[in-house]
Amino acid sequence: MANVQLPDSLLVKKYVEGDENALNLLINRHQSKIFGFIYSKISDRDISNDIFQDTFIKVIKTLKSQSYNEEGKFLPWVMRIAHNLIIDHFRRNKKMPMFRETEEFSIFSIMSDDSLTIENKIIHEQVELDLKKLIEELPADQKEVLMMRMYQDMSFKEISEITGVSINTALGRMRYALMNMRKVIDKHQIILTN
Repeated sequence: MANVQLPDSLLVKKYVEGDENALNLLINRHQSKIFGFIYSKISDRDISNDIFQDTFIKVIKTLKSQSYNEEGKFLPWVMRIAHNLIIDHFRRNKKMPMFRETEEFSIFSIMSDDSLTIENKIIHEQVELDLKKLIEELPADQKEVLMMRMYQDMSFKEISEITGVSINTALGRMRYALMNMRKVIDKHQIILTN
């Protein structure tokens, strides 16, 4: 009988009952997804390894203390632990990750990037600064969803799994974040186009 086919919930139960090998199977089953997630946010292999280790130390402590109650939702629970440790890492180092732009998304597709003149570059940089300030003013839950969606290219399904809220709640927070930003823009009459 291959243990690999056992569901996560049964492996968790076996580990809590003293089967150390069950935890190895869980780690092997999910390590590439969890490590990949951590590395995508940190971009440093050593720090990512540290956070990965810390994640599983926390998992082990929680399982050993028998306070785990996420029946059948092992991976989202572990991802949430990893996510919280990543946030702690950035808080400790007092810096947020650099925002990664993609071709489809460049500061909400507000500005075109066709051979920017010096003047346009200054305007472009100012708009980015203004935008980051606006994002900082958002409530924490809205800011988190907006950052994950716009700057980390995460799907609402991934956001819901990591933050532990429903997809509809994640969508709602995104909608409110954009509405709140629009209100602030209107209030300050910020012009986000050149």
